[in-house]
Amino acid sequence: MTASITVRRGLSRAGHPIMTRAMRIPYTVLYIALIALVNWAFVVVPPVQLPGGVIWPPMTIVVGFVFVVRDFAQREIGHYVLAAMGLGVVLSYFMAGPDVAFASALAFLISEMADWAVYSFTKLPLSSRVIWSSVISTPIDTFVFLNMLGFFSITGAAVMTLSKLLGAVVVWRLIRRREQRDHQTLAV
Repeated sequence: MTASITVRRGLSRAGHPIMTRAMRIPYTVLYIALIALVNWAFVVVPPVQLPGGVIWPPMTIVVGFVFVVRDFAQREIGHYVLAAMGLGVVLSYFMAGPDVAFASALAFLISEMADWAVYSFTKLPLSSRVIWSSVISTPIDTFVFLNMLGFFSITGAAVMTLSKLLGAVVVWRLIRRREQRDHQTLAV
């Protein structure tokens, strides 16, 4: 089942956008759900101890996909993606508890604003915006999240950041291939 909202063009008397045509929002719904799911999973999926005493939460790989899904959600609903992020954080509060939700909310707020700015203000192709927004936002997210929970270490932050970027790189490669294929089709 695909979620949809009704969108109308124009402004209301109060100057707010009016929605008139049906618009599908599957990435927005997925984005909200992933925020809550990842935060819940940080509570229930135990971290793994890596060599050298580094603690690595396996869910960090999924966080990389959350940043990419946010980019697609923004394509669906524009700057309202910030409200979708807020809804995901509120759900996290009830699913993951206040400590994880607050750390996640602050990390998401700061890192997602960086992600949003790169995605919104650059005129790069989609694949480039996806990778650059992730490269900038994932280290910020990791630093803030680990500090808020009192688990920060340089090695742990590096491992978590690389884990998050893994998800972004996978999606970047898929989008890049599609862009190249589309470009070759147009050139023929």
